[in-house]
Amino acid sequence: MLIAFNKPYGVLSQFSPDGSPNRPLAEFNFPKEVYPIGRLDADSEGLLLLSDEAELNQRLLHPTRGHQRIYWAQVERVPAADALKKMEQGIVIQDRKTLPCHAWLLEPQPEVPPRDPPIRFRKSVADCWIGLELVEGKNRQVRRMTAAIGHPTLRLMRVQIGKYTLDNLKPGAWKILTPGERALVLGN
Repeated sequence: MLIAFNKPYGVLSQFSPDGSPNRPLAEFNFPKEVYPIGRLDADSEGLLLLSDEAELNQRLLHPTRGHQRIYWAQVERVPAADALKKMEQGIVIQDRKTLPCHAWLLEPQPEVPPRDPPIRFRKSVADCWIGLELVEGKNRQVRRMTAAIGHPTLRLMRVQIGKYTLDNLKPGAWKILTPGERALVLGN
């Protein structure tokens, strides 16, 4: 079984509480025996997969598999083309260079539901949404990459894994994927 979950802000990628005010996955009534494939930080939102099939973890997460993940990051100010190019070529973060990726300004800017709590707003500092297509997902990688080019991330959403997108799955909702949707995730 493979489940797509639109993880809201403030939800952990684990079933047990960690002592923080963040909510665990146990509050969302998933079927027994499923566990998250990969992670999204509590302050990140979007597509999180869960499964009861252990082999999917390696199949979807190992960088040598080149499994595509697309993120939308709302960042401070509008990055210039050369800043996006720098991210595409790989950036050294935590003594390791990230793999090449694809980075672009989202045009038109997406309309996303408001977040609770809302992001910080500063009248004097513009913000915009960028897209990032990665094949790896190190701890807080997108946030570190945008900070390294001088555009801190204000809000981060994973919107696609493989060819499967969140579409109309509301924050906090989940669904068991059909065989066709599963093929979009797994690429087969």
